[in-house]
Amino acid sequence: MSPTAATLSPITAEANAFVADRRPEAEALGARLADEIGDPAAFATALRAGLADLADPAYLEGQRRIAPGIGDRHGVRWPLIEAVRRGFREATRSERTSGWLEVADRLSRESKLEARWFAFGLLERLVVDDTERAWQLIRRASRDAGDWITVDSLAHPVGKGILNEPYRWAELEQLVYSPSRWERRLVGSTIATMPFIDRRRGRDPEVARHGLGLIGELIGDAEPDVQKALAWALRSMAAVDLAATTAFLDAEASQAAETNDGHRAWVIRDALLKIDPAAADRIRARLDGIRRRAGARSTSRASEAAERFGGGLLGMPIDEPPLT
Repeated sequence: MSPTAATLSPITAEANAFVADRRPEAEALGARLADEIGDPAAFATALRAGLADLADPAYLEGQRRIAPGIGDRHGVRWPLIEAVRRGFREATRSERTSGWLEVADRLSRESKLEARWFAFGLLERLVVDDTERAWQLIRRASRDAGDWITVDSLAHPVGKGILNEPYRWAELEQLVYSPSRWERRLVGSTIATMPFIDRRRGRDPEVARHGLGLIGELIGDAEPDVQKALAWALRSMAAVDLAATTAFLDAEASQAAETNDGHRAWVIRDALLKIDPAAADRIRARLDGIRRRAGARSTSRASEAAERFGGGLLGMPIDEPPLT
């Protein structure tokens, strides 16, 4: 399930009843979609109609509150999106992924966000089976993202692709310099998600080494959406390498205290829940009185580098060849 599911699906009796009532319909939709895999346009049409039938107007209104400015969507609850994916996955378990890339490409151009989120599930398979072209779609999705729900969902195929080919950490290294706060958030949300994508490879000490290095480039970012993802990432890294994460928080707290850096201090405080309580108390005391200030500029190493190289020229999109 997406890491956003708990946030986006309040546990209420009414919500549970709605999901329980529609789950068989959602799984059946996923199974039917398997028959359309050879026709991307028909697949997109069938998915669009099916999602419209699964929409919940109350949920749609709730999404507007928790993700202001989010784009066009049906308003389908996350457990039902996952049920559609599950139905499709079961129907295609023994099938090759030939043709999936064209479907994912088509869905990435749909106006409703749920279709794009469904495409991310296809990319989780394709990033292993059709790696280079899948990464082209992933890069495009990261450039097009305009809300935290989309970014945190995209973190799944990104994380899986990196765990499968560790040199792909370079994909995230580029994004720390991006002028888009959503691409910078993707760095944090991918690191946060990796230990749960694969509980063996995702908890290798190398994940913490790379992850903490990238967090170190971004911590101090002025954007709250980025800060939240970095704190989430640090809490996840504590489960991978507690000693290294604690040492990182200790060092960053010293810097925040020396420079009165409220952006850095906020991230550190939000991550302390997952380390030893005594260490957390010591670090928290060091940050006493340091708060974020409205309008304060980013203090991250990445932002400083971007400014030196032309106010954001680092991380600017590069034209990519068409899918072939």
